[in-house]
Amino acid sequence: MVEDSVITRHLVLYALRGIEGVEVVEANDGIDGLRKASERAFDIVIVDINMPLMDGFTLIEKLRSMDSYRAVPILVISVEGALEDQKRALGLGANMYLTKPVKAMEILQAVQTLIRR
Repeated sequence: MVEDSVITRHLVLYALRGIEGVEVVEANDGIDGLRKASERAFDIVIVDINMPLMDGFTLIEKLRSMDSYRAVPILVISVEGALEDQKRALGLGANMYLTKPVKAMEILQAVQTLIRR
């Protein structure tokens, strides 16, 4: 999970408790997320758009350029609800886009849907 908001990170952690055996690795910004993604493989990546140092758009683009992340589902959870932001994220390779405020059940359902694909 690459998210600079502590509140959103706690919400995602709470939501994902509903999936047995899940391990969540947190990153505070895009650079930290990219570093962690290059160190190990993940089954899904949850990304915010507005972050310091590297935004979510750039992170999605960089992840999709890595062989090991071409097919890994990417879920965006962002306060940016404009249609153009959603289209841009999906065009760069995100699989799903949720707009904040978001409920824990929505996050859980989105993650379950994406990891089943």
